[in-house]
Amino acid sequence: MPDSDPNTPGLSRTDRLTLARYPRSSRYDVRWTIENQMGPHALWLLEWLAPALGLDRLPPGARVLDLGCGRAMTSVFLAREYGVQVVAADLWIEPGENAVRIAEAGVADRVLPVRAEAHDLPFAENTFDAIVSVDAYQYFGTDDLYLPVLARLLKPGGRIGVVVPSLREEPAGTEPPEHLAPWWEPDFWCFHSPGWWRRHWTRGGAVEVEAADWQPDGWRDWLLWSEVVAEESTAEFHVRMAGRCAEMLRVDEGRALGFARVVGRRG
Repeated sequence: MPDSDPNTPGLSRTDRLTLARYPRSSRYDVRWTIENQMGPHALWLLEWLAPALGLDRLPPGARVLDLGCGRAMTSVFLAREYGVQVVAADLWIEPGENAVRIAEAGVADRVLPVRAEAHDLPFAENTFDAIVSVDAYQYFGTDDLYLPVLARLLKPGGRIGVVVPSLREEPAGTEPPEHLAPWWEPDFWCFHSPGWWRRHWTRGGAVEVEAADWQPDGWRDWLLWSEVVAEESTAEFHVRMAGRCAEMLRVDEGRALGFARVVGRRG
């Protein structure tokens, strides 16, 4: 059944954010996702990543590292939807705060929150069956030396999958796309094209790249989500940031901005 038009007058926020292409995410309380968000809709992005990463093929109890988990929504989702054991690693959110959220979600026995910096992860080699990172990897994974170190934490045959904000094409020079200049932030230079990510992961030899692609109409999901957060969030900072993001995405109309999905397998 196709998604209804989220711009239809009179639709509730729940109806606007209940999309047929994200059936698992649609089971989660909309208010919970709004109040715990830290950017784009992390559950939608993880649900898009899941088939390419093979999450449904992991055995029950498989160990997964959720790197840069934020407020642990993705960690809860991984445990509930795929029956895996999750280490929810983040630098900025207190593990105790995430522990409360995880317990309230009923998965305290399957999700362990930890504080960890991406370049100093306290785990042994061959620990995880999979590594997941949603809307975080761009901040540390552009380093040429990073992936070979991270991949050692995977068991042989294990996969790493990330979703990151992306540009369709790399800018030709040192200036951002002209139409995005009013909104461009220095952090946006870590947004790269799927082709860039494929080359970046391939040349290091740490993994066999199985996917590096662009999300069709991902910008529309991003815009919809930003509009709802700007209207519904109770946090002034989130309202302001989401409103600014929505303005940028309306002007861009998918010409430059969207999301890339990258998956690699350790040999």
